[in-house]
Amino acid sequence: MAAATGCLGIVDWGIGGLGLLGLLDDLAPGLPVVYWSDSGSVPYGLQGPAGLASRLHAVVADLADRGCTQVVLACNAASTVVGALGDAPIPIEGIIEHGIAAVPDSVGGVVGVVGGARTIRSGRYRRGLARPGREVRSRIAQPLSAHIEGGRTTGPAFARDLQRILAPLRGADAVVLACTHYPAAAPAFAEALPGTCVLDPAVHLARAIAARHRGGRGGGASRAFVTTGDPDAMRRTAAAAWTMELPPVEQVHPVETS
Repeated sequence: MAAATGCLGIVDWGIGGLGLLGLLDDLAPGLPVVYWSDSGSVPYGLQGPAGLASRLHAVVADLADRGCTQVVLACNAASTVVGALGDAPIPIEGIIEHGIAAVPDSVGGVVGVVGGARTIRSGRYRRGLARPGREVRSRIAQPLSAHIEGGRTTGPAFARDLQRILAPLRGADAVVLACTHYPAAAPAFAEALPGTCVLDPAVHLARAIAARHRGGRGGGASRAFVTTGDPDAMRRTAAAAWTMELPPVEQVHPVETS
């Protein structure tokens, strides 16, 4: 990625990437951002690799037309195909490499990864985290993102799913939250995994973006929000999951894919 950042596009299927935006508000407050929620399309985890790459090409092209100079995929499922996006009109960065880098090499024992089915089955985390003396345990945690996308970060159904998914990871030295939705329920993860270092890849990514961002610090940064889904639902869910009050959200028709 370029050393200096102009306007940043943040892409996620839903509202998980708003956690990254909140971190950037603190670490790079002068950075203009366009946030693209693609909830009007097929969930990224359900699209095949070629179709997902094509979809992301179209989204990134639209963001480039809006003035973005680079894009980050604040979605682990989308980041599984970042290698197929090298011919996009602007640079694209995925979050998975930051999730891997968030675990220090010195951490041995058990390192857990919780994420969606596509993310876990890609093997990207398992291969990237493999070290001598370290056991990587992966857990598909698909129901959790659906709970959080629906604004449900507490309650008995969420608690039951969380406890079932995390049971094999109790006592782990570290656990990576390999879905940007999960940090919205960080207190629940911390309570379910006492003594475990719970790592949010978005923190590592936000710090990397802030380190590249030159100048412009201070208030008044431009923020635009776009969705292919329901703008009112996006605003309600952002408030419920992230306690984030969004301004009016622009609704766009799903962009054409090639």
